[in-house]
Parts: sequence; structure tokens; C-alpha cells
Amino acid sequence: MTKETKHTEKVWFVTGASKGLGADLVKQLLADGYKVAATSRKKEALIEAIGEHENFLPLNMDVTDDNDVKKVIGEAVGKFGRIDVIVNNAGFSQIGAVEELSAAEVQRNFDVNVFGPLHVIRHAAPYLRAQGSGHIFNIASIGGFVGNYAAFGIYCSTKFAMAGYTEALAVEMAPFGVHTTLVYPGYFRTSFLEKDSAMLPANAIDAYANAREVEAQHLNEISGNQPNDPKKAASAFIELSKQEQPPVHFFMGVDTAALVKGKIDIIEKALAANLDLTESTAITE
Repeated sequence: MTKETKHTEKVWFVTGASKGLGADLVKQLLADGYKVAATSRKKEALIEAIGEHENFLPLNMDVTDDNDVKKVIGEAVGKFGRIDVIVNNAGFSQIGAVEELSAAEVQRNFDVNVFGPLHVIRHAAPYLRAQGSGHIFNIASIGGFVGNYAAFGIYCSTKFAMAGYTEALAVEMAPFGVHTTLVYPGYFRTSFLEKDSAMLPANAIDAYANAREVEAQHLNEISGNQPNDPKKAASAFIELSKQEQPPVHFFMGVDTAALVKGKIDIIEKALAANLDLTESTAITE
């Protein structure tokens, strides 16, 4: 049996797969011979986007419903006999200044972007631990590392939250032979910034001119002009899944390196500027 055959025997479970990065990943996986269970709020949208295939299991799943997630993961294992690679891709962008977003708007963004992946992890982990292998991809955003975008504070905070628990998850799952990779995509040319994916604030506050400016830039200028190809992202995911020691942190996109280096520079300067004060709290005898 060739090494490639072993790889393609892996069963992938991809959430939010009816469009964007998720749909392109599923299409590439099926073309390469993998078995794939994929979820969306509407199974019909998956079939429309991807088609029908003997190795493809499209599933209705509400990522915010813990019991539904448990049931659907069980269905995937029942169909294919195992589960190997989890891709927590489902998510959306709630736009709006921190003050102007309601508690309900914030909660919904956290329910999908933070608690949804946690439901998936909670119910997939027992299968991965039992077989002593697997790989969990948590799809954050470059906004989960760099958060200084007016109007995107809540969205970025959901991705910062994912980054935090993924770092811990990587350490927790390592003894069971399960890899964990936190992916920070930059701007990819998908429908992510279109109206059905990016939610505007229900009650905008006129005073936040900076938020409206950044909001308009994303919806009117960046949308449709993103510099990264989602089909190439699919190839990157597959390549990472084949690595013997995949990274915990993976920045994906031609635009991410400069943003990461810029954030690191800001933090290093902030630390240096007040280092004496930082260390002034030590207990002295």
C-alpha cells in the first residue's frame, strides 16, 4: 500500500462547506479520492455546490446545537466507520463597533464562531482519542491575531477566543497522537464579505465614522478583490494534513506575513517602552 493511498483513506469532516473555503476544500478532497462528510444548515446547498459523489456525505447540521452536532458526527462515523480530519470552518462576520452591537448580535457571533467549533471538538475528540490519531483544523482569521480594525472588534474577539482554546487543545490532544492546527487565513476571494455572510449592525451609531469607513472599505473595495485563491487554500490544507509534525499555528495568505510582523513589532515596542514598570511588581525581601 502506498503512502498516498494511506492518506486518501482518511475521512474528513468539514463544517460550513456549502460555499467559500469549505466548498473548495470538499471538492478538492473528493477529486483526490478522500471520503468526506460535510455540513451546512441546509443539506441541499451542499449538494447544489458540490454535487453527488459516492464518497460524499452531505449533512444538515446546526453548529450551535450541541445535541445536533453529536448526532451528525455519529452519522458520519456510522457511514464511513471512522473520522480522521476535522475542519471547523463554519463562521460569519458580525460587523459593528463594540458599543453599537446588541447583546444578541454579539451572542450569535460567539455561538457560531466560538461555541460551534467547541461542540464539534467535544464530540469528535472521543473518536480521535480511541483510534490514537487524527488532525483538528480550527479556522480562525488573521483577525484572530491582529484585531485593530474598527467595526470588526467582536468578530476578531471570536477568533482570538478560538486561538486561545486551540493552543490549549493542541497540548491536550498531543498525547493521543492527534494533531491540532490553528489556521489564520488572510483575505480570500470568497463570498465571506457579501451580505449573506457579513452581518451589519441592526442599530448603527452615526458617531462611529471610523467604523463606517472600515465597514465600507471591506464591503465595497476589498470584497471581490481579495488577493488569495480559495482553491490554493484547499491544497494547503491537504498538504498540512500529510505532514508528520504539522504546525500548531499556520498563517495562510500572501497578505498575512506583513500583518503578523507588524503586530509582533507593536508588542515588542510596547513591552520595551515600559519594561521597568512591567517588572516593578516583583516581591522584594
